Amino acid sequence: MKRKLYLSAAVIAILAAFAAGAIAATSGSQVKTWKSSSLGATILVDSKNHTLYLFMKDKSGKSSCTGACAANWPPYMTTAKPRAGAGAKAALLGTTKRSNGKLQVTYNHHPLYHFKFDTKAHQAKGEAIDAFGGLWYAVSAKGTKVMPASNTGGYGSGPTGATGPTGYGGYGGYGG
Repeated sequence: MKRKLYLSAAVIAILAAFAAGAIAATSGSQVKTWKSSSLGATILVDSKNHTLYLFMKDKSGKSSCTGACAANWPPYMTTAKPRAGAGAKAALLGTTKRSNGKLQVTYNHHPLYHFKFDTKAHQAKGEAIDAFGGLWYAVSAKGTKVMPASNTGGYGSGPTGATGPTGYGGYGGYGG
């Protein structure tokens, strides 16, 4: 004797939401490389080609960027194991747990961040900025800081002609 299984609309909605969450959880954040002409180096970017940065103040693979810092330098988060794209080394990828329990992507033990003012792909406006108690740099494929190709852009005013919104001097000069 065969039995028919009937599911209510509520149960179907719950199962669909769970399946969608499971799919999202299996798609770890991607890290790949891009040759930046403005920095004169190959740097790490995310799947949308946004530059990834490291914070020199971070120690032992743990983020020290919270609050206003994280609002300006959003941590690169993931819900699953990060994936290495073209040029990135899977062996250097990892995660670190933030104070809220969520996972931040790391590369060569450096927690990775975006910069709030990199609004388009391939920008690197956050390169070599001194903010929130430390220096910020784009990350190389080897997992080390990328030093600016030159100092021709300088620091000072950003695109608005004033200091940045957090009080540190502008962010112009190295972006592309």
